[in-house]
Amino acid sequence: MGVITLTMLGSLTVLAMVGPALWGQAADRPNPSAVLQGPTAGHLLGTDHLGRDLLARLLAATGLSLLLAVAATLLGATAGITLGALTAVVGVRTRRMLGALINLLLAFPGLLVAMFFAVLFGAGAGGAVFALAVAYAPGFARIAQTLAAKVTETDFMAAARVLGLRRHRLLLRHVLPHIAEPLMLNTTVAAGSTLVALSGLSFLGLGVQPPSYDWGLLLSQGLDRIYSEPLPAVAPGIAIVYAGVAFQLLGEMLAKAAARRTRPRQMAEPAVRPAHVDRTASVDQVLEVEDLRVAIPTAAGVVRPVRGVSLDLRRGEIVGLVGESGSGKSLTALAIADLLPEHAKSTWRANRFLGTDTKSLTRKERRRQLATGMAVIFQNPASAFNPSLRIGTQMTEAVRAHHNTPRAEAVEQALTELQRVTLPAGHRLLRSRPFQLSGGQRQRVAIATASMMRPDLIIADEPTTALDVTVQRQIVDLLRRIRHDDATAILFISHDIALVANTCDRVLVMYAGTIVENLPAHALATGTRHPYTRALVESVPDMTADRTHPLRTIKGSPPDPYGEISGCPFYDRCAHRQDRCAQERPVLSPLGPGHEIACWHPLPQAQREAEEAAK
Repeated sequence: MGVITLTMLGSLTVLAMVGPALWGQAADRPNPSAVLQGPTAGHLLGTDHLGRDLLARLLAATGLSLLLAVAATLLGATAGITLGALTAVVGVRTRRMLGALINLLLAFPGLLVAMFFAVLFGAGAGGAVFALAVAYAPGFARIAQTLAAKVTETDFMAAARVLGLRRHRLLLRHVLPHIAEPLMLNTTVAAGSTLVALSGLSFLGLGVQPPSYDWGLLLSQGLDRIYSEPLPAVAPGIAIVYAGVAFQLLGEMLAKAAARRTRPRQMAEPAVRPAHVDRTASVDQVLEVEDLRVAIPTAAGVVRPVRGVSLDLRRGEIVGLVGESGSGKSLTALAIADLLPEHAKSTWRANRFLGTDTKSLTRKERRRQLATGMAVIFQNPASAFNPSLRIGTQMTEAVRAHHNTPRAEAVEQALTELQRVTLPAGHRLLRSRPFQLSGGQRQRVAIATASMMRPDLIIADEPTTALDVTVQRQIVDLLRRIRHDDATAILFISHDIALVANTCDRVLVMYAGTIVENLPAHALATGTRHPYTRALVESVPDMTADRTHPLRTIKGSPPDPYGEISGCPFYDRCAHRQDRCAQERPVLSPLGPGHEIACWHPLPQAQREAEEAAK
């Protein structure tokens, strides 16, 4: 198929380049003695009403026919792709207006639109090209809009917005490169359809006008005598079909080539761990949030996954955030980082980051504060990186955008950070793309990228979930080193209770969108007082567990996120509930030094040991 396609395209290209030079004079030379002749040895396709050789005119018209078709396709694709891709970087209202405009333009048949604008612009080659560009632009816009919508939902686009990048930069570097491949394929295929449509306009007298000519005009002129001499009409039609099939096959070939992926080589894991200079961490507040709430409107009602979360982090402190799936951990982190989906709404009583109340900042100031003072490490590093950009580009983008760091200096900083996370591959790794790295390498690159700005707070949203135990340990060691070297506060979100207990200084236990217990990490195994926290800890198996008994679980399910909770959210699943628990909702209150709990009847500290003795 590839050989056939290249042969067809090669023949068209050669004819388009040499056709006017070889057959131009014969195509334009009238011969009154040979008017309207049929096919002969001297004129294989016959002659027209002026005695001109039709074969010469057919070959000479190749260049103009292809040129006009390609020009109309590129103009329509450029306009349509720009219109559709803009929906990924503009605001909600503008996005809706652009979407409505695209839907309106698609409501009209493309051929009728082309004919209308061809008449409006005036009959001729230029008018036909612009008319077809207008007609084909809505189709490209719809394809680009659909593809861009998927890019908008990715983590790397959210991170790019946090960096405060301008819309044109988001469009050119983060949206268009990611959707360029399918758009190129559609553009190639559309060139064949455009050629047919352009020939149709010329056939109707709305396209190329005499003395110029293309295949459509030759087809129109040959149709007058199709019953007596069919070849003058059939030959231009064959040429149109031949070129259209060539463009279609080119699109199919490119699509197959794009789908064929070679297996990337993974770089060897380095074993060198460079030494670093320790810095004394301060203990001032980095983040302080009170009564954070998140509401997400849906067709079935309003979902409230976060219902009044209060937390604080000090400089150089690692705080763990644990809880069941659906408890609101990730949405809490996204709300703090201002990365919630656009339809989700967050409110709070107080939100102070680096001592500044967010209500006193403008949107632009808030974005800059988050871009320079906060970093997010996502659970899936494969989706957190833009697969269309190299690692070096993505690592250096933030410091170049906000600190105006020269490119060479930014690259040196990136190399230093890669060595810091035990990836001393140097420039070779910076030239790599995300899919060329292993999962552990990508996660370490994500940590290095987060450290480029020397943030005061890093939100690590389950950064070790998809990694094996060995790499998991390396990632945890890296976070500890960053905390120690840069005095960075880290919010560590995880389902692994044992990992959190060994990694963090404090642990926040979250259930049904609220913090139910805040305790030191060393007390997680034996010092839990909330029934839910106690049940979570007891659900973790250990080496001394009796393997003849099933693993302990928490019976029941969390409360409905659509409904209101009047009492304790853990009431239906708690074995120690009382009447007050169903009527009044407990608030997070001090229980001891560094220990807070939201429970009306905390469990005695020695109860776990008594229950184990009774067993």
